[in-house]
Amino acid sequence: MKSTLIVSAIQQTCNEDRQTNLAFSILKIREAAEANADLVVLPELHLGPYFCQNEDPSHFDLAQPIPGPTTDILSTLAKELKIVIVSTIFEKRAPGLYHNTAVVFDKDGSIAGKYRKMHIPDDPGFYEKYYFTPGDMGFTPIETSIGKLGVLICWDQWYPEAARLMALAGAELLIYPTAIGWDPEDAKEEKQRQLDAWITIQRSHAVANGIPVISCNRVGFEQAPDSTKGIEFWGNSFIAGPQGEIITQANASEITLLNCPLDGQKSDQVRRIWPFLRDRRIDAYSDLNKRFID
Repeated sequence: MKSTLIVSAIQQTCNEDRQTNLAFSILKIREAAEANADLVVLPELHLGPYFCQNEDPSHFDLAQPIPGPTTDILSTLAKELKIVIVSTIFEKRAPGLYHNTAVVFDKDGSIAGKYRKMHIPDDPGFYEKYYFTPGDMGFTPIETSIGKLGVLICWDQWYPEAARLMALAGAELLIYPTAIGWDPEDAKEEKQRQLDAWITIQRSHAVANGIPVISCNRVGFEQAPDSTKGIEFWGNSFIAGPQGEIITQANASEITLLNCPLDGQKSDQVRRIWPFLRDRRIDAYSDLNKRFID
């Protein structure tokens, strides 16, 4: 990784049409470039409202191929601004085969790589198994001009195995494009517990692996189709260092661009004093391959 890497995360609403949402994302990407950012991360499925709140076959019409119309636009932008962009797109891979896919655009406009979401939730308001086939690309960092990026997506953030495998494969930075929020009917105390858990688990990935984390969420209330209910996306996007320290963080409602420098040497220094990778007992971990230990 560069000696100093300037990274950005765009926290935005995504409840308008595709053209409007993408135009706003592009505006913020340009702001990041003006701040000399090397890398900018967008929220999960930032092109439109979170359509997985219900099961509707017409939503498959939202998917697009990779390369495709949106990737062409972002490729051109990355090349123009000489910035690395991380976007997530509803990918139409083949008829009847769809993925939730992160695409990384390098500074020359090329697609440096893709990651297809591995862990797919299926909960009230988050019916992703109806739409997304689980990823088949494994946990492989994406090589870019600024370093190896461990890109994961939303529900993946709860799994320490995913973060660890990315780190073991050489990831220098963990990136989580996200779309997560509250049920507005939940009590204030329950909302706080959920938010605290979400922040804590991702900070723990930074600590356990000795590398920074970028978590980029959307904000705003999005009503579920044919219902008065919906999701209140809780924002709180943040960037943490390799000891889990919060460097910068947004609140639960603001539309903002987070921007901060990362010390490219800090991870090496941290791993020298906290050598967790050295002390792993790989001879005793075989049961991790089991669903449950009876």
